[in-house]
Amino acid sequence: MVLAPESELVEQLTTPEQRHAVKQYIDKTGKKTERERIADRSVSGVFSGAYAIHPFTGEHLPIWISDYVLAGYGTGAIMAVPAHDSRDYAFARHFNLPIVPLIEGCDVSEESFDAKEGVMINSGFLNGLTVKEAIPAAIHAVEQRGLGYRRINYRLRDAIFSRQRYWGEPFPIYYKDGMPYTLPEEELPLELPEVDKFLPTETGEPPLGRAKNWHTKEGYPLELNTMPGFAGSSAYYLRYMDPHNDEALVSKEANSYWRNVDLYIGGTEHATGHLVYSRFWNKFLFDIGVVCEDEPFQKLVNQGMIQGRSNFVYRIKGSNRFVSFNLKDQYEVTPIHVDVNMVHNDILDIEAFRNWNPEYQTAEFILEDGKYICGWAVEKMSKSMFNVVNPDDIVSRYGADTLRLYEMFLGPLEQSKPWDTNGIDGVHRFLRKVWNLFYQNETLAVEDEEPSLKALKVLHRLIKKLTSDIEQLSLNTSVSAFMICVNELTAMRCRNRSILSELVVCL
Repeated sequence: MVLAPESELVEQLTTPEQRHAVKQYIDKTGKKTERERIADRSVSGVFSGAYAIHPFTGEHLPIWISDYVLAGYGTGAIMAVPAHDSRDYAFARHFNLPIVPLIEGCDVSEESFDAKEGVMINSGFLNGLTVKEAIPAAIHAVEQRGLGYRRINYRLRDAIFSRQRYWGEPFPIYYKDGMPYTLPEEELPLELPEVDKFLPTETGEPPLGRAKNWHTKEGYPLELNTMPGFAGSSAYYLRYMDPHNDEALVSKEANSYWRNVDLYIGGTEHATGHLVYSRFWNKFLFDIGVVCEDEPFQKLVNQGMIQGRSNFVYRIKGSNRFVSFNLKDQYEVTPIHVDVNMVHNDILDIEAFRNWNPEYQTAEFILEDGKYICGWAVEKMSKSMFNVVNPDDIVSRYGADTLRLYEMFLGPLEQSKPWDTNGIDGVHRFLRKVWNLFYQNETLAVEDEEPSLKALKVLHRLIKKLTSDIEQLSLNTSVSAFMICVNELTAMRCRNRSILSELVVCL
């Protein structure tokens, strides 16, 4: 079993022998936000010293504490199933815990088997049942033995629907004798007033407290808080359907025509944020007859997270000397994160490194072939790991087109991908190749003769591939198709205007 560090059970169950180690771990994990914990795929944890008794088998199960379990999810305590959950699997492998397969024929020697299908094994009275049959059977057995009861957990969070800042929709609420009342509909919309500063007042009131005449016609004070960002963003897609309507959020005619959003692309963090709120608003509006669709979005695609590519220098212990990557095994070294902006193709800018920290001003370097080669690792992009890449720096060095194209080329849209600045040179060279189709010795060399059949075939293959890839949001393979096309046109020395014009339109 694994408990969230914040769980009340941690204090109750930790044994005296483990109390110090547990406290150290909780202090460490307490510095992370919940979002950081969700995004962080590294494994950490500590044994509580206690054991739980399996209610069906009587087996003693070690109780661990780890920050991959969240207090707000369920009860903040999970029964780990390492053979069939990737995070449980990583945890069990890291701490050398048993990994028992529960589905017949699955291979868990290298990774967890996460598919929720197959026939149960190693599961007592559930053996021989399919996974689909086993789930209700297990719940029924729990209820029959009085061990618990079935319940649906919704991943909804309490939301404070007010902000003490200026930017946000003002609440159409006024106060009379200390009681809140809504403004009459004919006085809507209530617009933000002008203020001299966007800061709280000297007495600690929100910025709207600075506004003059922020009251009703009768002199009753208006609410000083504003709505949060997700207030407007939860229904803005409806307003796009009918943006100039002064009578309603959206007319029935416009809503019946546009209906709902075809495609929603957003990060997984939206699943318990914006996506929940917008669905809640839409379902409420559907229930009262304002909109014609029960769901706001037809299709959801979660784009993967861009991870960081960290670089390391290797300091010889007890000295201010740094040894290059391929020589580090000859010494006892400590790896140190280094700012990736001082590294190009894993080669360290030694002068920039010396100026980075006064401690390194007198540093000495053991080089290989006259260069200091850094180590690297794929990690979460974070300031503390010095692997944050500023897009402005990329644009100033390579141009915005290179940056945009490289972002698409990194990999499939839905997968998390490491940002590797080393790979951007290849994309930049590709764009130079495109440029060279048009120019020769800095002179425009486009020709107006009829295109060859061979060149037309190359172009049309590209158009067909792009059409298919864009429909599937397979942007990385689209870039590959461009590269193939440009290489073939370059080999043909094609400078035909009609071919190149279509190529530019596609690009």
